[in-house]
Amino acid sequence: MSVTDKHFYNEASSQKLGWEPDWFGAENFQDDLVKKIRQFQREHGMTADGLCGPSTYRRIFTQRESNVTELVVQPERDSKDEYFIIYNGEPYPIDHPTVLWDETKGLKCEYGTFSSYAGKPKRKITMFVNHWDVCLSASSCARVIAKRGISVQFCIDNDGTIYQLHDMQHAAWQAGNRAVNNTSVGVEISNAYYPKYQERYVKAGHGERPLVKGAEVHGTTLKPFLGFYPKQITALKALWRAVHNATDVPMECPTNDDGSLDTTVHPTVPSGEYKGIINHYNVTRRKIDCAGLMLDELLLQEKEEHESKKKN
Repeated sequence: MSVTDKHFYNEASSQKLGWEPDWFGAENFQDDLVKKIRQFQREHGMTADGLCGPSTYRRIFTQRESNVTELVVQPERDSKDEYFIIYNGEPYPIDHPTVLWDETKGLKCEYGTFSSYAGKPKRKITMFVNHWDVCLSASSCARVIAKRGISVQFCIDNDGTIYQLHDMQHAAWQAGNRAVNNTSVGVEISNAYYPKYQERYVKAGHGERPLVKGAEVHGTTLKPFLGFYPKQITALKALWRAVHNATDVPMECPTNDDGSLDTTVHPTVPSGEYKGIINHYNVTRRKIDCAGLMLDELLLQEKEEHESKKKN
């Protein structure tokens, strides 16, 4: 294969898999990239052909993933007040404090608890799934899902801090439905749900949670339960917007024919066909999260806030 053919091969590989020459320290797809790939391949005991095929891509993807803050985020960060989420090894800005999985206080899902798309074409993400974790904190949630052998891309803690637990390129086992998992990302919002835990939150210094009354899901009115802190809702809306910007997930939610919020299983969600932001109860009648989370109203608020920021 000529050097020119290698240029074309690497460019086609980049378009298919979603990597860039700067992953190897090169500026473009010319001779220097071929040399840099050969160097990377030699350092990792691979055949040094200068081509970024699936094996080479998986190796560099994993390397970047294990050291994402240093290799991906820091070169893009101009101040400590800038935050990012990661999709297919690339940083996307988020307007809210966010901790990545390899940072000192980060939370992480291990390989074997999600479907890895490393070395595969960029995963098409069309849904965002909201969950409550029925735990007292995000760190507790991370421990619980690890023991269960499942995963989620994001957690939102009691103070509104967002944690990303692994690259959005991977499909988390978070919705109990393969078609939904394969086309979505999800968030676990910290909330122990039962009112008996209210005192625990107050003693921990978080203050009282709102008490949700009269919420309906699957045609049933639920008993009063703990709601989300306002700072968690602020974080959630910021995360929706950041994921939308990174993946084009529509800022829409399931509705009924009359335009009201759909509070049961939505017809096109379980098959993975739906495109937009959903609650877990839209996937299956076995789940009630996040009852009381009025997606239609919150998305309208977010859109108005977004337009206001653009004007200012």
